[in-house]
Amino acid sequence: MSVLPFPRKGLSKDDILASMRLAREHDVRWHQGRVFGLVYHLSDEIDDLLKQAYDMFFSENGLNPTAFPSLSKFENEIIAMAAQLLGGNASTVGTFTSGGTESLLLAVKTARDWARAERGIRDPEIILPTSAHPAFDKAGEYFDVRMVHVPVRPDLRADVDAMCAAISPKTIMLVGSAPSYPHGVVDPIEELARLAQERGLLMHVDACVGGFMLPFVRKLGYSVPEFDFRVPGVTSLSADLHKYAYAAKPASLILYRSAALRRHQMFVSTDWPGGIYPSAGMAGSRPGGPVAAAWALIHYLGEEGYLDITATTMQAAKRMQEGVRAIPGLKVLSDPEMSVFAIASNSLDVYELADELSARGWHLDRQHFPPSLHVTVNYVHAAVVDEFLADLRDSARAVRRPALRKGIAAFVIKAANLLTRILPERWVSGLMSRLSPLLGGGNGLPGRMAPMYGLMGSLPNRGDLRELVLDLMDGINRYKG
Repeated sequence: MSVLPFPRKGLSKDDILASMRLAREHDVRWHQGRVFGLVYHLSDEIDDLLKQAYDMFFSENGLNPTAFPSLSKFENEIIAMAAQLLGGNASTVGTFTSGGTESLLLAVKTARDWARAERGIRDPEIILPTSAHPAFDKAGEYFDVRMVHVPVRPDLRADVDAMCAAISPKTIMLVGSAPSYPHGVVDPIEELARLAQERGLLMHVDACVGGFMLPFVRKLGYSVPEFDFRVPGVTSLSADLHKYAYAAKPASLILYRSAALRRHQMFVSTDWPGGIYPSAGMAGSRPGGPVAAAWALIHYLGEEGYLDITATTMQAAKRMQEGVRAIPGLKVLSDPEMSVFAIASNSLDVYELADELSARGWHLDRQHFPPSLHVTVNYVHAAVVDEFLADLRDSARAVRRPALRKGIAAFVIKAANLLTRILPERWVSGLMSRLSPLLGGGNGLPGRMAPMYGLMGSLPNRGDLRELVLDLMDGINRYKG
């Protein structure tokens, strides 16, 4: 990696900001509704409120609530309001976190320590559908908890019978999503929670995406299955404020049915010369800005504001889904309950479709098993539905047209798959190292990503894929001069 000399002299404020604006020119146009995910935007007016509230507590540190009781007040009130929204009661407790990943890490850490203390289980397992967020696998790797993945039903929801069959004496928790990120469908939470109760297990609902959307979707008259603390047997639930609550990043909540369970989440050091050191979550120092901004926005919008936003968002999502289904060769996977869904096809290469959309200025995440494109519709997309569908139709027509580039890419993918099946393992590793730079590894991502995703989605050895992705990450996370 190239080195960059530390600046000897400071630059002017104007020069610094100009340089930052120039760098930003390469980012996706989220403000114009060109990205489906990553950013949840309402309006410039709301952004101004968030920035002012964030800036008011820009320097405050949530590490010590005795020093900044205002932040403790905001956090506890946010948790209490979320508990009411999500079927909790006076016994429901929680923690403000840095995002959905931290919330899920804490859910797994809490389950592990609960199982150690209450059940004496030292090699725990958690059962979850294959559609569950990979942050659970990250938590398993961090905390030495085995994740047992169970295939989903044909409708892409968790298979309760299969999860039941996977339960062992080492099982400590079941997981369901509301909704799952890849396909936007709500797992059968009531059935999973009943199973967890019968077997004396914990039950976590990952509502990071839907926690601040599904309650309002239901109030508008849409059909939404029960998924929160109204369901007996649900012991914990995660919900992101920086998604459909439209708060400033990073902001999420992990909620527990009881304070007794949350105690297993917390850390306390009493023997440090620097004093007693407690922390509720993963972080020590915690920024005050996101807490203050979330509190301000919830009070600014209120239930009426969120209902109006949800109504507009759901109408846009339904229009978009109808438009997708009207394009020959395209379909929406399953029957999503809210504004998250996946575009798939039995006849078109969806990764080529994503490349064509990218060329027209749209950003959609690529998915596999099955190959699909992820769409998270939020409020800002209501203004661009027709424009997106027009570009989607044009992109589908472009994908149908033959091109030499597509033939070459298909040949490379087939050849790589054949060689990985017949060559010795060490030769395959060498092949992957040579393919990596061709696909973008060591030098960032390529301009067109369909060949890379085609190869990644079809490699028979997932270990080779892991090494390929690590090469790509290593290339992206390097200063190149």
